[in-house]
Amino acid sequence: MATQFKRGDKSHPADSPPVSIILTVLNEEAHLREAISAALNSQYSGELEVVVAVGPSSDETWKIAQDIAKSDPRVKVIENPTGKTPAGLNAALKNSKYEIVVRIDGHSEIESDYIEKAVQTLNETGAVNVGGVMAAEGITTFEKAVATAMRSPIGVGGAKFHTGGKAGETDTVYLGVFQRSALNAVGGYDENFIRAQDWEMNFRLRANGGLIWFNPDLKVTYRPRNSIRKLAKQYFEYGRWRRMVSRTHKGTINYRYLAPPVNLIVNLFSIILGLFFSPWFLIPTLGYLASISLAALVIGKSWGERVRLPIVLITMHFCWGFGFISSPRNLIKH
Repeated sequence: MATQFKRGDKSHPADSPPVSIILTVLNEEAHLREAISAALNSQYSGELEVVVAVGPSSDETWKIAQDIAKSDPRVKVIENPTGKTPAGLNAALKNSKYEIVVRIDGHSEIESDYIEKAVQTLNETGAVNVGGVMAAEGITTFEKAVATAMRSPIGVGGAKFHTGGKAGETDTVYLGVFQRSALNAVGGYDENFIRAQDWEMNFRLRANGGLIWFNPDLKVTYRPRNSIRKLAKQYFEYGRWRRMVSRTHKGTINYRYLAPPVNLIVNLFSIILGLFFSPWFLIPTLGYLASISLAALVIGKSWGERVRLPIVLITMHFCWGFGFISSPRNLIKH
């Protein structure tokens, strides 16, 4: 499919066209070097460029990005004054040039053959966006517990990019490797969506006739949040912005997204009725806690993880559910 990629350096063979790698970062000093290094050291024979949009960070993110750019001419650093993810991605898109666009993250690392396999998948499927597994891996025991929860259906439901599965058409993927022409056709990322911009973008790509493809051979190492507070905030934001997507694009909600808010409501009523009326009403909550504890024993890879997993799973479930329920209609201000 030599004609599929219409822009970029025509001197490259069709199976290794030049690639633009984009990312937007804010306070990512801990993992930024590793994230960019993994991309630059890819086993890919085509030309690479990296465009980093840096938000107003309170740590050394800007300095680290500048140091990387000084040491490697393939890296360009630009400012993202708002610090908002979709604005940074659009700015990086504007400042990059090739037809294939690989999105990476400041706290993740792509595997060495990620780009090669992604380009091959684009060619073979005709998809406008392909992605693979968000392979969460922790460093501390708490992070490892979060990673285990994020890779289990018990923690995140049946999303393929979390748990894996067969290759095929899907609704959304993690990060993504895109055809720029398809992104341009739908106007880029919607900057109203501070969170859930991937899901929203993929919805518009599909609505425009594009194919989104999941390939389990594509793996990205993701670094989970390192505290309960950060995890709670992350999943609360996930829930409230996923509700906003469902309001904006009617008919996009499904039972998987309704499970956390329903679970939260059932447990809330169970506790209230159990405390004020009869202990029998506590049965649903006790059953939920027993199930979570049993799941922790089964999926935990060490006793350190098993001890932490119940609170991690409860935090993920309840915060996502509360975010979904409490999501205000004016979350997006037009």
